Amino acid sequence: MTTVETDRHRRLVGADITAAAGAVCLVAVAALVGGLLYLSGRPVQASAAPFYAHWLPHVGPGTPLAVVMGFLVVWRGPAVAARLSWWGLQGSAYVAAVVWTLSLALVDGWQRGLAGRLTTGPEYLQEVPQVSDVSVMIRGFTGRILDFQPDSWTTHVAGHPPGALLVFVGLDRLGLGGGGWAALVCVLVGSLAAVAVPETVRLLSGSVDAARAIVPFAVLFPGAVWIGVSADGLFAGVTAVGIMLLARRRTVSAVAGGALLAFGVFLSYGLVLMAPVALVALFLGGRGAGDGLRRATGAAVGAVIVVGAFTAAGFWWFDGYRLVVERYYQGLASVRPYAYWVWANLPALVACAGPAVAVVLRRAFVDRSLNASRLLPLAAAAAIVAADLSGLSKAETERIWLPFGVWFAAGMALVPEGSRSVWLAVQAGTALLVNHLLLTSW
Repeated sequence: MTTVETDRHRRLVGADITAAAGAVCLVAVAALVGGLLYLSGRPVQASAAPFYAHWLPHVGPGTPLAVVMGFLVVWRGPAVAARLSWWGLQGSAYVAAVVWTLSLALVDGWQRGLAGRLTTGPEYLQEVPQVSDVSVMIRGFTGRILDFQPDSWTTHVAGHPPGALLVFVGLDRLGLGGGGWAALVCVLVGSLAAVAVPETVRLLSGSVDAARAIVPFAVLFPGAVWIGVSADGLFAGVTAVGIMLLARRRTVSAVAGGALLAFGVFLSYGLVLMAPVALVALFLGGRGAGDGLRRATGAAVGAVIVVGAFTAAGFWWFDGYRLVVERYYQGLASVRPYAYWVWANLPALVACAGPAVAVVLRRAFVDRSLNASRLLPLAAAAAIVAADLSGLSKAETERIWLPFGVWFAAGMALVPEGSRSVWLAVQAGTALLVNHLLLTSW
């Protein structure tokens, strides 16, 4: 490089470091303010604000594997990603993501880290034994959303459409009941994002090199701490695959993608905000207006099938949403201060997506190209801003925003090759620190 190019490169790298350092400082400020509010008698209702967790430095059975896995991917991941065939790389990435997620979960042990996560009082599995007739459950679902009645749903069931409960009821009917199987399914489905995000970038950009560059980041996603285990990890996998299918230039894939994304809306009300990411997939994936319209129509057909099925079964989404907002303010949301969480949610995103999220967004904002690596993270950021300002995401966003957080990995292709290994190490270190310093609730 010339002297001018070298100086420019150094300035850009310095700006990246400043952005990431600012993000880390925001985490520290949120923790400090949360602590001061607690001491002043105005708690923000999160034990380790801005995280929903408990401060508990610890190691566990998964610690050696998690450290080794992180080291190997940082050390050899980019080289392996450049050398393997694309489909061989995809298979390897999925296995690595599963191992990474399981190893992080096992830092807390099998029972506390995996099998017991979805069996606590507020969780889905508490309601599974009570569902003897699925059709009756769906028809009567909205009648049990509000709290303070004898048959109110548990917190997480009430806070989501019936699709989430249906998943765990379905597992139980297949003979895969209990917390262990539920946890493993969340990990296995959530880890699909490590395949879906790079594949989407490849399809939308036509650049295998860009897709290869982001694979190690998709594997060492810091949010794997919460994919193992929360139902939101499963939601992230489902919607990521839905976006990937929309990116394919086939009508049948568009129909399937639309159906999966619509099912996502029946897993979590907030997943309507996947719309900006879906629009990017449709916009960049089309070969002209005609092709874009054809795939958008296919996606709409898939979505209508799913929405129609739930409506015919007796659940009207808008009724559920109206009641869940009321239920939301019957609980902790009524005492969680919006003035704190409207900005303190963002440090939780820094832990979920890693400090590199600041680097990705900085580069995406200054870039002017219309490529997948830029537009997918910007679309995810737009969704998060909408969710944050709504006031319906006060705390716990490190897991709630997983379906959006996985898409920031797409932006690592904007970072110069020489800097990527450093940021990959930062991402891995973030997950390891969070999981070993805090006892997360998911």
